Amino acid sequence: MKILITGGCGFVGSNLAIYFKNNRIGSKINSLDNLSRKGSVLNLNRLKKNKIKNFRIDVTNYKAIKKLPRYDFIVDCCAEAAVETSKKEIDKVFNTNLVGTFNILKKCAKDKSKLIFLSSSRVYTIKKLLKLEKNRSLISETFDTSGAKSIYGFSKLSSENLIHEFSFLHKIKYIVTRFGLIAGPWQFGKQEQGVVSLWMWRHINSKKLNYIGFGGKGSQIRDVLHISDVCKLITLQIKKINNIHNLTINAGGGSKNAISLKNLTKICEKITSNKIKISSKKTTSDYDIPYYVTNNSKVKKIYKWRPEKKILHIIQDMYKWMLSNKKVLKKYII
Repeated sequence: MKILITGGCGFVGSNLAIYFKNNRIGSKINSLDNLSRKGSVLNLNRLKKNKIKNFRIDVTNYKAIKKLPRYDFIVDCCAEAAVETSKKEIDKVFNTNLVGTFNILKKCAKDKSKLIFLSSSRVYTIKKLLKLEKNRSLISETFDTSGAKSIYGFSKLSSENLIHEFSFLHKIKYIVTRFGLIAGPWQFGKQEQGVVSLWMWRHINSKKLNYIGFGGKGSQIRDVLHISDVCKLITLQIKKINNIHNLTINAGGGSKNAISLKNLTKICEKITSNKIKISSKKTTSDYDIPYYVTNNSKVKKIYKWRPEKKILHIIQDMYKWMLSNKKVLKKYII
C-alpha cells in the first residue's frame, strides 16, 4: 500500500508520515509540500531522517501532481489553515484549499486512489456557534453549515462538497473528518492557529499574551486533541475504508479535553513556574467564536475510537518537547 500525504511537512502531515513509517502503515510513504511555511524545513529534515521523500510541489500545480506515481491512498492535510489569514489572503486560501482539493481529486480519479480528507470544525455557521456560549452543547455533524463561516471555513466545506461530487462521478472511496483544535510536538503556534503551543511557548519564555474578545477574560473554550490520537484515527480509517467509506465525521478532544484560555494559563503557570502578563482586549474578530467542543458520538460508534491523551498530558507533552528543542524553536515561534 502506497500513501501520499499532502502538506506532509506541516504539523499534522509530518507527524502522520512518521507515525505511518514507524508503525508500518503502508509499504511506501511520500510527502507533497511546497515548503512555504515557517518550520517546514525542520519537518522536512525529520522526514529525511525517516527516509520519507518529499515532492516540493505546490498543490495548485496539477501538471506536476499528475506526473507523480500512483498511490493507493492520498491523505489530504494540505491547507491554509489560519482563519484570520483567510480575511487578508483570499486568493491564497481559495487556491490552496479548494483548487488544491480539486487537483488531488483529479489525481484520485485518474489513479483510482482512495482519499482521506482532513476538514475543519470551522465549516459550521458562526452565528449559530455564537449562541452556544450560554448552553454549551456538544457539536455534532448535523450542526448548521448554511451561514457565513469565514473564507477558510467556506473553502473547507466547498472542498467537502467537491469530494462528494467526484465520489459520485468516479466512485472514489473517501472519509472526511472535521477536526477541531489539534496540539502536540512539532506545532509552531501563533495567535490565529495553534493556541496551546503559543500559550506554552510564551510561558516558557516569559513573554506577553492577550485575552482577546468576549469580555477579555480568557473565557473562550475549546476542546483539544493530541496529534497521536489523530494519527491513530486516520490509521483506522485507512485500514477499514473498504467496509467503512463515504462518511463525514467530527473528531476532537470532546468534553473531557475542553479548556478555557484562563484555565490553560493556570496549567502553563503551574508547569513552567512562570507567571506572565496577560492583557485584556474586549473586541475581537468577526470570525472569532467563544466556544467549540466536539460531539464524538459518531466517530466512537463507527471506529470504537476515543481520545486517549488527556488535556494535562497534552500540555505537559508540549512543554517537554519545547524545552528539549528550545534553541531551535526560537527561530520559528514568536
